Amino acid sequence: MMADYWPFVVIAIGGWLATDLWRYLGVVAGNRLDEESEALRWVRAVATSLVMAVTAKLIVFPSGMLESSPLWLRLGAAGLGFLAFLAAGQKVAVGVVVSMALLIAGLLALS
Repeated sequence: MMADYWPFVVIAIGGWLATDLWRYLGVVAGNRLDEESEALRWVRAVATSLVMAVTAKLIVFPSGMLESSPLWLRLGAAGLGFLAFLAAGQKVAVGVVVSMALLIAGLLALS
């Protein structure tokens, strides 16, 4: 009976090693880092660049339901969402909600 479950045990242990172990090590190492260090500024810049690259790819080369929407609608929703983000004191949730609301409203109006 135990022979049927050993693959799940291996997957669980492998999954834990691949994720949680590194998270714990990151917390331990992160407590020793200066938040304003040049290394962490670089890491933040790379992370921000990756997020922006994925966002730009979704806007310019969409897939699925967004593929049928016009480029001007996607660009407009992203731009106005960014302006709302800035106007709200750089609240990410405001930028996301405004962008999504404008995109949904535009898609409904065009259909």
